[in-house]
Amino acid sequence: MSDTPFGFGLPPEEPEDGDEGKKKDPAGGGQGSGGQGGGNPFGANPFGFGIPGMGGQGGADNPFAAMFGSMNPTDLGAAFQQLGQMLSYEGGPVNWDMAKQIARQVVAQGTADGVKDASVGPAEKSAVEEAVRLADLWLDQATSLPSGANAAVAWSRAEWVEATLPAWKELVDPVAERVGTAMGDVLPQEMQAMAGPLIGMMRSMGGAMFGQQIGQAIGALAGEVVGSTDVGLPLGPASRAALLPLNVESFGKDLSVPSDEVRLYLALREAAHQRLFAHVPWLRAHLFGAVESYARGIKVDTSKLEEAVSQLDPTHPEQLQEALQSGMFQPQDTPAQKAALARLETALALVEGWVDAVVHEAAKSRLTSADALRETLRRRRATGGPAEQTFATLIGLELRPRRLRDASRLWASLTDARGVDGRDALWEHPDMLPTATDLDDPDGFVHREQMDFSELDKMLGEAAESRKDQDEDGSQE
Repeated sequence: MSDTPFGFGLPPEEPEDGDEGKKKDPAGGGQGSGGQGGGNPFGANPFGFGIPGMGGQGGADNPFAAMFGSMNPTDLGAAFQQLGQMLSYEGGPVNWDMAKQIARQVVAQGTADGVKDASVGPAEKSAVEEAVRLADLWLDQATSLPSGANAAVAWSRAEWVEATLPAWKELVDPVAERVGTAMGDVLPQEMQAMAGPLIGMMRSMGGAMFGQQIGQAIGALAGEVVGSTDVGLPLGPASRAALLPLNVESFGKDLSVPSDEVRLYLALREAAHQRLFAHVPWLRAHLFGAVESYARGIKVDTSKLEEAVSQLDPTHPEQLQEALQSGMFQPQDTPAQKAALARLETALALVEGWVDAVVHEAAKSRLTSADALRETLRRRRATGGPAEQTFATLIGLELRPRRLRDASRLWASLTDARGVDGRDALWEHPDMLPTATDLDDPDGFVHREQMDFSELDKMLGEAAESRKDQDEDGSQE
């Protein structure tokens, strides 16, 4: 489990001319520091929110001093404006307005290879629509689940950010809420009354800190994902199969595979995910509910927090930064968390394994590059692709590649043993699905004797018919 569930570091600074950003101070964080920060979920510099002109070192000892040094009037005005937004925030545990703003800024600056976001043209939209249409035709022969996509859309990176924010909110808010509540709960009742303004400021700052870090992560992720289901979750609107043409092109750039085959294979994966989430009504709630269960299990080192609060002088705000850096908010491993993560990990492995098996069945005889593309995507998982890393950082979950391969092999074996209908029927109820133990022994699950309810159904039917006859005889008397 990640030690820093919200430790994404600082966002890149706003570019001066739209082509080249300002040189980043090494201490300022950025994408390279996303996984660092020890046990502090707020990052190494919780008050350094990427304010224009604000260096990374100036705020290390005094969180406010850096806001006023080496600034021109424009930068100073922007700093005050952002500080005002932070302190005036009165919403939930995450400032999602700030998250959206920062995500859009990260997208606008482009990826590390210099590729900038761009609007999707008519030709690209048409190519995506055609790929999804053809993918659905092929999938009709590989699964009994009908099409789940009422529309096919081609998104820019910025459009992906806009479309997926509601799902990120649903995923992240429970975790941020639990951490934020712990900050206030540890104060004695009498101190809570006296420290009302300070608590309010801390919550506003906390919402801004979470918003900054989540926005940075989402913006970086937008530069890598190829669709709306890369993390195995339905992040986009229901029943919309989505591809990002710019990222699809980047994905296939070094594969020596024709671009139309790359697009079609990724469309198959996106359309297969859409079928599963559209026709297994309990699945989305099951996955998101496991995240909430994890959030309820978060524990905070209250002894550290109590010690810090007892020594806190509100007239010296830099002490708050020192307290935040002490590691008191590091989530603890608890039985509730482990159980929730185990359920979520297994469910995600089953989703990804089913998609992998079904797509391979649909593509193997039609695309000459099917095997190569399948292995490329598996390796992307194994090496911890950006989508997987971001999700792991957000909620402390890592989807192990071994589970994905085991699940794919299990679904393929089920197809051979029970046929397409028998395999897909297992999605009718969560209790029918393979467990983590079954993933360790796929053959044992596949060849396990299936329960035959036909005789029981016959007996129940005969009993109901007999009761009906008795009732009719009684009414005639």
